[in-house]
Amino acid sequence: MTVDTPGPGPSDDPADPVDEGEERDGGREREPGPGDGLSDRDVAVLAVERRGWPGPGAKERAIRERLGISPTRYYQLLNALLDDPRALEHDPVTVNRLRRVRDERRERR
Repeated sequence: MTVDTPGPGPSDDPADPVDEGEERDGGREREPGPGDGLSDRDVAVLAVERRGWPGPGAKERAIRERLGISPTRYYQLLNALLDDPRALEHDPVTVNRLRRVRDERRERR
């Protein structure tokens, strides 16, 4: 007895140029991720910064627990991300807000 197995579908065929994400969301652009240049850590740094915090203690605790880095290192990474066009493409609202804050602080000096 022979069992027929279906051939590869459009998402299974490596030669198929259609991206699986495009198929699901009607051809809209998908969010950039680690494969698009930003590392998982960079995306996580932007996610922490996007969120509102009741005070600096809670934010610093979250940085240590979620990212496993010191707050000093976090702010170094964040500052570098503000100048990275890939970060701007990934989260333009957060990056532009932080750029404005940074520029205002520089002008006050």
